Amino acid sequence: MDQSKRVSLWSVQEVLEWMEEQYPTQVGMLHKAIIKHAISGRALLRLKEHHLELLGVEAEEQQQEILQDLLLLRIQEEIDELTDICSERFSTVK
Repeated sequence: MDQSKRVSLWSVQEVLEWMEEQYPTQVGMLHKAIIKHAISGRALLRLKEHHLELLGVEAEEQQQEILQDLLLLRIQEEIDELTDICSERFSTVK
């Protein structure tokens, strides 16, 4: 998976790859749900606790682990967005 690609641009397949890397023991239950609901990177960034329950993640500990990792992805997405804004702004100033 291309680590430099922004999460919001991930395909369903890239979301599956990320899930497999992060949660190899849980990916079985998530795999079908991700495909069924066509969870792309943009949708992944929007997942909340109740969405995880609907996807089959019932254990609170697992939910919290996933939510923490999703928060890190959201932060990285914000950093990437700010970097893009700054680079666009400074490239037009020249």
